[in-house]
Amino acid sequence: MQAGDHADPLDRATKEFVAARPQLFGIAYRVIGSAVEAEDIVQEAWVRWQGTDHTGVHEPAAFLATVTTRLAINFTQSARMRRESYVGPWLPEPVNTNADPQLGAERAEALDLAVLFLLEKLNPVERAAYVLREAFDYTYRRIADIVETSEANARQLVSRARKRLAAERREPVDSAEHRRFLEVFLAAAQQGDLSVLEEVLTEDVVSYADGGGMRGASKIPVSGLPHVSRYLVAFAPRFWPQARVRWVEANGRPAVLVSASGGAVALLCADVSARGIERLLWVMNPAKLAPYVASLGG
Repeated sequence: MQAGDHADPLDRATKEFVAARPQLFGIAYRVIGSAVEAEDIVQEAWVRWQGTDHTGVHEPAAFLATVTTRLAINFTQSARMRRESYVGPWLPEPVNTNADPQLGAERAEALDLAVLFLLEKLNPVERAAYVLREAFDYTYRRIADIVETSEANARQLVSRARKRLAAERREPVDSAEHRRFLEVFLAAAQQGDLSVLEEVLTEDVVSYADGGGMRGASKIPVSGLPHVSRYLVAFAPRFWPQARVRWVEANGRPAVLVSASGGAVALLCADVSARGIERLLWVMNPAKLAPYVASLGG
């Protein structure tokens, strides 16, 4: 609070929260992997902010970031068990980054759907520390204060997260090359062209379909070039003839929205390196698709 500021305290507190809100959502979304649940976390932070004695808060944005991060960590700890019982692969909920290009971040790190998917393998505190450092450039001292550990341990948390991600993911290509690979893949998938699919997919490619238990979505990941390519060829005559495709942006990367019978049925995202497509991510769960489609507008 600024000395001599005689504005209405509630009005001032509201303005401080509104100013911090984009970053709060950016933190919560990256830690949780769900836009809907991140909104709930931000709303809870607002409730707590309203009940706080603001006279003792000298840095409102820092205070709110701390509250939001801790709420997100607690939520993720409880959500892990629910996600373990999820029917089929669990993928993060996609967001339309055309509507909010930075998601409140100074840098667009830890936003790619493939990165969020891999971050699920970290424990919640490692994940939060990585997000705060990589996406928001927080100092290790601030990260330590937020996650209630030492500065040395905060460095270790971020280091372990970086090493885990580096071990599981190759360097991604830029957005233009990403789209080129996806265009070639889409045409080959639609035509059931096995030879082209075998060229564009990597040897160890994995296809994940998150349908939340819905019929038609594979309940186990399909792994390896022979299995994925043949699965796509077998799948093509039943899926693509009645489908319409629309190029969109999801989590900062080109993606394809697939519709049939007047409604969206899948959002196709990919993890692409110089070798080719490493992962296919099919978001088919209607509960995850609906908010994304709504964000696209007309």
